[in-house]
Amino acid sequence: MTNRAVPDTPLLLRAEHLSMRYRLPRQHLLAPAPEVQALDDVSFELAAGRSLGIVGESGSGKSTLARLVMALEQPSAGHVWLDGEDLHALDAAALRRARAKLQMVFQDPYGSLDPRRTVLQTVAEPLAVLHGAGRAEQRERAAEVLGAVGLRPTDLTKYPHEFSGGQRQRIAIARALITRPRLIVADEPVSALDVSVQAQVLNLMQDLQERYGLAYLFISHDLAVVDLVCDEVLVLQNGRVVERGNPDRLFRAPEHPYTQRLLAAAPQR
Repeated sequence: MTNRAVPDTPLLLRAEHLSMRYRLPRQHLLAPAPEVQALDDVSFELAAGRSLGIVGESGSGKSTLARLVMALEQPSAGHVWLDGEDLHALDAAALRRARAKLQMVFQDPYGSLDPRRTVLQTVAEPLAVLHGAGRAEQRERAAEVLGAVGLRPTDLTKYPHEFSGGQRQRIAIARALITRPRLIVADEPVSALDVSVQAQVLNLMQDLQERYGLAYLFISHDLAVVDLVCDEVLVLQNGRVVERGNPDRLFRAPEHPYTQRLLAAAPQR
């Protein structure tokens, strides 16, 4: 179950007038470099412990938005505040400290894990990089978060190829948890998994949200998944917000034609 009935909680994340333009390769030497508008004036807020879904077709700007929230790229315009700090205005040291509060879970659990590194090395890496933790603390915390996602401490010495797809995504979630973040950006976190495994991972993410008070920015093209886990939904088309609202309303009585088309094209489960 989602937290839709929970009263208002403190604001954690705020994005204001985010825009992102990318320059494309020149057609020829003297031609001006063409640009593409990936995001155009996107604003939203996310309270602590809540979930915001970002939906739209491929190319709608979802992943660009995720990179800007994670401060992996500098926006062409706009701001992202986390706990009142403008992430894109921080110096390198301050941004590194802020990144302990936000982590990311990617779409492909195998591609996001280095096959040459053990689970311990993979899961503990953010703790070592962001906090400078020693080996004893790394192992202790890695065992703790591995248990939280339903794996065993003995799995720390194993490698990614020894696990199923669902287990690998649990490892990726454990890696995101180890810095004790307040926000997790989940970019299509279950789309590469079988439907039965998707349900297990989504249930795990909801359990972890309740246990640790996590907020999720949940990016997906799967409207059924977003309906299940999110408190609010923001619909992107060509980099612009065309509709937003509670999923109970938005997915049952959409107002914008684009949202209506997305729902009509969604597979029925």
